[in-house]
Amino acid sequence: MIKITTPHFVMPPGAEDLVITHLKGSGPGGQNRNKRMTAVRVEHIPTGIVVVASERRSQKQNLDAALDRLNRKLSQLLHKPKARVKTQATFASRQQRLSEKKSQSQKKKRRSNYSDQGD
Repeated sequence: MIKITTPHFVMPPGAEDLVITHLKGSGPGGQNRNKRMTAVRVEHIPTGIVVVASERRSQKQNLDAALDRLNRKLSQLLHKPKARVKTQATFASRQQRLSEKKSQSQKKKRRSNYSDQGD
């Protein structure tokens, strides 16, 4: 379902899932921005994602910007991070950790007061 108010645009593949509407921009930019239908709103029907581009003076540039934003949002939505592969500590790192623990333990034992133990 495509709803395009200006028929001279070449639509990207998969555009049958898009609803494109043109609207008047607002804000700074003068008379051209306020009276022309240069802002573009693109809605992706299957996901419900809506993007709006109105920062440029040209309808074509705003359409390109809106489609680019929609593409980025869809890729973020569909991105699945790789599963983490569990790794084991190497033998040398385990030995080093145990030797450090042993030296800390011995250091703490040396702190004890020997006079209390002998009485």
